[in-house]
Amino acid sequence: MREIKSDAGRHNRAKIGFVLLAMEQTIEDDMFTLRPKGVGIHFTRAPMANHISVDTLAAMASGIGDAASLLLPEEPLDVVCYACTSGSVVIGEDRVFAELNRGKPNARTTSLITSVMRALDALKVRRIAIATPYLAEVDAIERSYMAAHGFEIVHMQGLGIENDADMVRVTPEAILDFALSVDRPEAEALFISCGALRSLDVIEELEHRLGKPVVTSNQAMMWDCLRLAGITDQRNDYGILLREH
Repeated sequence: MREIKSDAGRHNRAKIGFVLLAMEQTIEDDMFTLRPKGVGIHFTRAPMANHISVDTLAAMASGIGDAASLLLPEEPLDVVCYACTSGSVVIGEDRVFAELNRGKPNARTTSLITSVMRALDALKVRRIAIATPYLAEVDAIERSYMAAHGFEIVHMQGLGIENDADMVRVTPEAILDFALSVDRPEAEALFISCGALRSLDVIEELEHRLGKPVVTSNQAMMWDCLRLAGITDQRNDYGILLREH
């Protein structure tokens, strides 16, 4: 019989799993853009209505664990993440982590809002301005959630978009202009919330024009997942967070 030679495969450094919303269209591209060589990224989807409201976000909680269980069944993951900013705050991190643990009990857990707050902590900022695509009811919950974790929201503004399919079509140029209008001089950093927005494309331009850190949902999520997996690679093209932390 021929001897079969094996190695650790392409993903010899770490494997990270992401639970996406059923209709998500942006995060996968962004994670592949930010993925270091040797790190595997794996995706599954949880049922979710296209309408982003408090009720529809809350209704998807139990689906998170079911979806996570489909990530490399019987194979280990280093980290598993629930990849929705607004869903994280509506459902709450404790419930999200419990669901992720139910699906992948041996993986380290995180969520998109967890990643964002860890990123802001790493940058040592507390006063922030927040730009979102959400309805006012979702903005209100996110504001309260982050305030309860010690962040001072000096200004927050949403675009009032209800459908995820409309969020993904907002152009990077429109995101740039909107984010500039939301920032305030007293804010130590600007946070652009929502994994559906193509805000990764404008981080460098915004930081150059504002002279302060810019955190976006997907940038913070990959940074956090990599650090949880023990991957400390830095890069120079997507903001100070990935360049210096």
